[in-house]
This record gives sequence, C-alpha cells and structure tokens, in this order.
Amino acid sequence: MLERYFLKPETLDRLRASWIGEHIERYVQWLAEHGYADRNVYRRVPVLRQFGDFAQQHGAKCFDDLQDYVELFVSQWVNDHGSHHKVVPGWLENSARTPVEQMLSLVLPDFKGKGRSRRVNAPFHQQAPGFFPYLRQERGLRESSLLHYGHYLRLFETYLGRIGITGLTDLNPAMLSAFLISEGRSLSKSTVTGLCSSLRVFLSYLHREGIIKRNLGSAVESPRKYQLSSLPRSISWEEVRLMLETVDRRTALGKRDYAILLLLATYGLRGCEVAALTLDDIDWDRERLLISERKAGNHTAYPLSYVVGEALVDYLKSGRPNTLKRHLFFNIMAPRPPMTSSGVSQCVTRNLHKAGIKTGRPGSHTLRHTCVQRLVDAEFSFKTIGDYVGHASPSSTQVYTKISIEKLREVAQGHGEEVS
Repeated sequence: MLERYFLKPETLDRLRASWIGEHIERYVQWLAEHGYADRNVYRRVPVLRQFGDFAQQHGAKCFDDLQDYVELFVSQWVNDHGSHHKVVPGWLENSARTPVEQMLSLVLPDFKGKGRSRRVNAPFHQQAPGFFPYLRQERGLRESSLLHYGHYLRLFETYLGRIGITGLTDLNPAMLSAFLISEGRSLSKSTVTGLCSSLRVFLSYLHREGIIKRNLGSAVESPRKYQLSSLPRSISWEEVRLMLETVDRRTALGKRDYAILLLLATYGLRGCEVAALTLDDIDWDRERLLISERKAGNHTAYPLSYVVGEALVDYLKSGRPNTLKRHLFFNIMAPRPPMTSSGVSQCVTRNLHKAGIKTGRPGSHTLRHTCVQRLVDAEFSFKTIGDYVGHASPSSTQVYTKISIEKLREVAQGHGEEVS
C-alpha cells in the first residue's frame, strides 16, 4: 500500500525500517479504505514515523507503550512548529494528534484519545458543573437536546460576560429581560421560545442547588405565539427546477445532493427522515420507499417515482462510498460518516444559494413546505396532505391555507390600484 503514495525506494525503506512501520502501513490502508485524499497520507505518514522515533528515544519498548507518549509528543511538536505563531492555532496541535491517535485507535482496541482540539467546556461549567449531567441523567434528555441547551446557555454566558457579570448570584429579572430583548432582535419566535424554555430549566436548577436564592424562572416569559400566525417558507416549483438544474451531477457530491433534493421536494420529508434512510428502506421489487418512525408515530410507504429512483440508482452506482454500513447517504469528506439531519439541511441551503434563490431561513424544511404548498394548491384534502407528509396535527397543514404564495407574488410585483 505504501508504494501507491511513495515512489522513492529510499523513502519506502526508511518507513518500513521504523519499528512501527507495520502499523503505519496498516493505518495507510485504513486511510485509503475510508476515502482520505492522497495529500492527507503524504502529511500524516511522516508525522507517525517521527512519533515512533520520539517514543523510542524516550523509553517506549513495545507498541502498547506508545499511548503513554502521545501528549509529550504533541507538546514537543507544537513547541517545534509553533514558535512563529503568537497564538498557537488549533490546527497545529491537530496535525500531530489526529494521525497518532487514529493509528493507535486502529491497533489498540482499548485506546481512547483526547480527540481533535475543540471547545469542550459546557457553558457555566465552573459555577454549575452538574447541570448537564442533571439534564442527561435525571431528565433523560437526548444528546441532540443537550446541544440546544449548550447553544442557548452559551449565548447567555456570552451576554453576561459582555455586560461584566461574572457570578450567577448577581442575576436579577431586569438582567434576564434585557438579555431576551437583545437576543430576540435576531432570532425567530420559535427560537426565542426554545431559548426561554432552556433558560427557565437552568434557573430552576440553580435555585434547587442553592446557587441562587430565588427561582428566577418565572421572570422569563416566552413570546406569545398565535395559531396559524407564521407563514410557510416555501419556494415556487419553478425555483425548485432551477435549483435542481444547477446541481453538477457529474460529481459524487452532485449525485448525492440531487437525490436528497428530489426526496425532500417530492415526498416532503423532514431532514432527519432523509438522514435516517437505509438501503433496506428502498424496495426495488415493489418500487416503494419506506419511511419509518415518523414524528407522528406512524410509518409511510411511498410509491418510488421514476425520477427519484433514477437519481438514487445513479448515486448508488457512482456516488455512494464503498462501505458495509447500511445508511443511504454519507458525507463526502473522509472518513465519510453517515449524514445527519443538519447535513441534509446544509445541503439544501448550499444549493439554494448556488441557484441564487433567496428565502427566509433556508434548509430542508424549505422543500418540505414547498411540497405541502403544491399539494394545497392542487386542492388535496388536509387529511390527505397531512398523512402524506406525516403531520402530527391538522393545524400543521392548515397554516398553508392562509395564503397563495404565487398570487401574493403577483400582487407584490404589480403596480397596485390607482387611487384618484
């Protein structure tokens, strides 16, 4: 495998002469199997050879000993290569840590590395270190929910730092109101509602633990939301065609994106439903697409349209990575993990921007709304539409009755009625 990347005989001899040369070659094989670019191999192999020499010089006797020298090697690497940086960038540490820890994880089953350098501290981790364990263990929240709490509380932590508040004991209702007003200017009502909910839970926890004397949760009021008050963020079917036409289907990325966009626009799927699709969900014999465990608690079997089926076949033949995993869609960048709902939403946003289509809060729900709006315009019943797209409540469908997007555009583009 090394011959594929290194052509000079002296280079190959030097690598294989290393006392960890066998493991380096196994790691290179792993990189190739997981689709890493050649440039990654060129960068990482020399680092591994240097790590082997470093560990041996500092007393490593066998391969199992290598894990004891990771931090020392990374520290030495940063000192040697970061002298011309005023502030050592995170990528410099990662350039040494990532290949070393990946190789050790491949060979030593019990090895657990530190991972890439990221911001790992939870907000308020010094003053309320038990809050996120409380959410996880006592409230039983999923990791996806914890990410939302972390995002919202980090906004609050940043705001307090901006106004010079260092202790949670200094919190008061006026301060909380000022924070919500400040953040509410740039957030949607639904996002502010989530922010308020997370903040109330956090404040109740602080009071329970005796960190603050008074439960300030009652001082946090969510914005009022009225039934059918929001507008669906759909685009026209012509804009959908324009977006699809801009996708470069000659590349693996384009083949994947084209299939995802068609699934969203044709069936009105949610981003999480697309991300959860597996090879087993496509019944080629019966020409059906199965969507299981929907938000409404049901399962849906769609007829597999010819256009969608053709796009899926093209992606499976020439775009999907060669893997034993059953997931349908994968990230393009190595090590090519399965896509998440966030990745699906980013796919839509990227292609909308590429096509020059402007819409409020672009994402996977843009195409879901477009699908529903098209069915409403075709005068299907609300019950039929709700069942088709998996709405949990009829009110989710009724919001589309308020407005005809195309007629509104005609009014907006017209000159208006003359007033004498």
